[in-house]
Amino acid sequence: MAVVSALVRRPLEQVSGLLRRRFHRTAPAALQVTVRDAINQGMDEELERDEKVFLLGEEVAQYDGAYKVSRGLWKKYGDKRIIDTPISEMGFAGIAVGAAMAGLRPICEFMTFNFSMQAIDQVINSAAKTYYMSAGLQSVPIVFRGPNGASAGVAAQHSQCFAAWYGHCPGLKVVSPWNAEDAKGLIKSAIRDNNPVVMLENELMYGVAFEFPPEAQSKDFLIPIGKAKIERQGTHITVVAHSRPVGHCLEAATVLSKEGIECEVINLRTIRPMDVETIEASVMKTNHLVTVEGGWPQFGVGAEICARIMEGPAFNFLDAPAVRVTGADVPMPYAKILEDNSVPQVKDIIFAIKKTLNI
Repeated sequence: MAVVSALVRRPLEQVSGLLRRRFHRTAPAALQVTVRDAINQGMDEELERDEKVFLLGEEVAQYDGAYKVSRGLWKKYGDKRIIDTPISEMGFAGIAVGAAMAGLRPICEFMTFNFSMQAIDQVINSAAKTYYMSAGLQSVPIVFRGPNGASAGVAAQHSQCFAAWYGHCPGLKVVSPWNAEDAKGLIKSAIRDNNPVVMLENELMYGVAFEFPPEAQSKDFLIPIGKAKIERQGTHITVVAHSRPVGHCLEAATVLSKEGIECEVINLRTIRPMDVETIEASVMKTNHLVTVEGGWPQFGVGAEICARIMEGPAFNFLDAPAVRVTGADVPMPYAKILEDNSVPQVKDIIFAIKKTLNI
């Protein structure tokens, strides 16, 4: 009440000046953008920048995309640039690869990467191998993109992670964004790349909003393919993940920091070529390693990271064996309780970190 009385007694000019100064000291709210809108924005900017770029896939045009990632693009660019296809992945993936060989830059959307198995011959034998088989004479600048990995309640045939599948193949580049900044920067870099790029998105992340830094709002914003990002600095243990599990790792790191454990969390961003140097440098600092992924354990991304660390200079810096946190080695169950136990949870990551640190 004393503060209010003092304000009432002051001249109006002084009061308004005081309020104005306090208002201007308030930091502006950061722009929030969903992963869905970030991908849409990236494709929109590249379609506008280069008339050779076009998008094709099931329901991408008039329906605005099965997950609304291509919302508004058909109305803006028309039938020749945003093309609805029949339900035939082998057919429209082949059309896209042929268009890339002819000098265009197609974005081929799979409604989910589970359906890319229908077109895997086009992705691997036609797109990935042609540059090598033509002795560098024929490039195939194409992007294969769509949701990858476990969603919710869609069972075994719609819940696979293809990071290890496509990351296994020379000739492909494979990227896996986590947040909105990753999504925009990587889709733009993928479209501009002269090699076939597989972009593995996550359905459960499409509607999640993230802070969008000013640099990401630029039409010139790119994230280099093959470069990981340290999302959180730490000194006790290195935790490496890609896609949705990056968020789980950051949650685990926040919990563990209250117990005095500082985790360094690395967002891979790119599966192939893998940024082993960033992982090695972190392991040399923390002396411990945990990898986290939603895919199956055998021959997975985590297995590759562990092998590369073992074969390289960072191995001598490890104070404990590296530990992998992965999806369960079973086809995805339909029942919710079983599904939750088949994909890595925050508690699983915390358990693995404490096990590695012998706590």
